[in-house]
Amino acid sequence: LLASLPNVHAHVYYSRPDPDDLEGRDFDRVGRLTGSLLAELEPPRDAEAYLCGPAPFMDEISASLAALGIDASRIRTEPFGPAAGVTPGIAATPARTPHPPAGQPGNGATIEFARSNLAIPWSDDYTSLLELAEACDVPVRWSCRTGVCHTCETTLIAGNVGYSPDPVEPPADGSALICCSQPREDIVLDL
Repeated sequence: LLASLPNVHAHVYYSRPDPDDLEGRDFDRVGRLTGSLLAELEPPRDAEAYLCGPAPFMDEISASLAALGIDASRIRTEPFGPAAGVTPGIAATPARTPHPPAGQPGNGATIEFARSNLAIPWSDDYTSLLELAEACDVPVRWSCRTGVCHTCETTLIAGNVGYSPDPVEPPADGSALICCSQPREDIVLDL
């Protein structure tokens, strides 16, 4: 797409490049785009800007673009943030009753889905708590699967989780992003 546009300039920032990502080939700079880095790029005043990301990022970059003289009508944003949970209050009856996943049970920490009345031993066959919930037909919301949008943010009633990959912004205290988290110990989720 970029190659088909006249006078286009792309600047790709990777906050956490993978080992096989090569600077200069896959991305231009390590880190996150900030207002000060944007000023260094000196975008023209007639530039069109398309932003997608968490609200704090878009607020900072939109303000920086405006400070650089780009008219607000040329700045387009698409929020990437939390949506209302699927299970606030009493959950609607799911299409299938939550159940243990198929296959051999895991031997790790116990994952309790409180609203679904289900406790499952963790298995490293799953890369995230979201994958386990889906395998058990536990109703969940998700979008990005990488810790960016917070759509999957769920109350963590008990226990601790770790993240891989790390989310762009941490969830609120007492919550977990189940799309990119794994248990560090027995946990209870409000699902």
